[in-house]
Amino acid sequence: MRNAENELLKFITCGSVDDGKSTLIGHILYASKLIYTDQEQALILDSQVGSRGGKIDYSLLLDGLMAEREQGITIDVAYRYFTSDARSFIVADTPGHEEYTRNMAVGASFADLAVILIDASQGVLVQTRRHARICSLMGIKNFVFAINKMDLVGYERSVVEIITKDIDKLSEELTLKNIYIIPVSATEGDNITKPSKNMPWFCGETLLSYLETVDIESTEEIGFYMPVQRVCRPDHTFRGFQGQIEAGKVSVSDTLTALPSGETAIVKTLYIGDRQAEYAEAGQPVTIQLDREVDVSRGCVLLRGAQLKTEKSFFATLLWMDESPLIPGREYWLKIGTKLIPAIVTGIRYKTDVNSGEKLMAESIGKNEIVVCEIVASESLTIDAFTRHKTAGELILIDRVTHATSACGVVEEVCEETGGNVLLRDGERELAVGLFDCFYYHPELHTVLRHSPNPATYKKGDRLPLDSAGFGYPQDFDISAGDVYGNIRKGAFAGFGKRNTEVPLIDANGLEAESTPPRSFLKYRTVAIWEKDYEI
Repeated sequence: MRNAENELLKFITCGSVDDGKSTLIGHILYASKLIYTDQEQALILDSQVGSRGGKIDYSLLLDGLMAEREQGITIDVAYRYFTSDARSFIVADTPGHEEYTRNMAVGASFADLAVILIDASQGVLVQTRRHARICSLMGIKNFVFAINKMDLVGYERSVVEIITKDIDKLSEELTLKNIYIIPVSATEGDNITKPSKNMPWFCGETLLSYLETVDIESTEEIGFYMPVQRVCRPDHTFRGFQGQIEAGKVSVSDTLTALPSGETAIVKTLYIGDRQAEYAEAGQPVTIQLDREVDVSRGCVLLRGAQLKTEKSFFATLLWMDESPLIPGREYWLKIGTKLIPAIVTGIRYKTDVNSGEKLMAESIGKNEIVVCEIVASESLTIDAFTRHKTAGELILIDRVTHATSACGVVEEVCEETGGNVLLRDGERELAVGLFDCFYYHPELHTVLRHSPNPATYKKGDRLPLDSAGFGYPQDFDISAGDVYGNIRKGAFAGFGKRNTEVPLIDANGLEAESTPPRSFLKYRTVAIWEKDYEI
């Protein structure tokens, strides 16, 4: 475990409306003497016109907009920088109202730890669950659940025990590993900077003490990679590639690969700022000069051992931020790393019920909903799953007309040739098939796109949707599945068994397997859907 002393901790406060987020941070700043004398005097004077009978309203230290003070809520993200004797902090105080969820997501994208406040008198609310999901989506692994307003419930231990059970369920559902639960009163100062005399039954650390000592575990990424932000050409003798190192270490004489071209070259010289160096590490902005000319421009990636992938399509989890709904088929600007290119959302796999975590089928997605969808870019991207490479796996979608940010999200998995989303299951054995996928040519992307249906599982005895506008299969056929075969009989899945040579054999992608090459792609696919729906 690393020593937390003097390390910078970036954290976010979030939760539902009026849970006391701004008051909590304001009380830490005030009680720790981390504000100037004139700020303290202004706070006391401003609090005289508040609603707490003249008592200090600590939220005024963070709610700076006039609209925030008038409504008594946080609208914008308020960043505060402060230092205690043990550690330096940057805190993002975020809005709790559902209307400003996208503002909260912006704050979560920078944080290492989330302090989620829960009103002791109301318990875990829908917005509390939404914020926890968004924090988890953004890669936050450390959570503090502060059960606030304990003074309003008489500092009852039983209230904390009931809420703790709901927190444990939520943590298990989101697979949260590092959590800390603490009962507090942000207005009265209980367990904020000093132990509470009103809750002698709580033996844990105070909130500030925990934040000062918590060890933030970071997942070390494999290899070295740097997205190229700019090509530097001061004169005809120098061509350097500038960017910030996102993972690993690079040294002079290292052999680097440029993606997506795949060309290799050796590091000739290395600069950190205007200073020549022998090596550089993650987090440093550098200029790299290679020993030969390679095809590299803004949006390309220089790497060594990072095992990034170069693909056009991938599955992503998105938080939808736009007023206009997400409808498959619409085009957006896609930004990953330093790359900005056109892309299209080809299909929605499911959306997540914020309250229960249930995966729900959907044809469109509204504001503040979380969705898993398939995205296809106009050209190959250097990407990877967010869990393996953070910068190569985080993205935003931008409206091509208004240039507003429509969604933020992360890459779940890069698409590879698999059977499909539909599963045939018989006991312990299952087979993924792409029989029911639809294919169409997109003229602006100059490519044939695959649109997979929503995930579904068909068990032995279930009837299959063998006829549609895009495909048509016989009522009896076998599906090749290695050493066994999936048997389709009279339009239903009959389980896995032996091959019947009297019926057609079709592979997992829907092509006839025992035909003479070249196989006809359109034997079980209809041309009508291409011509009618996509005007090919």
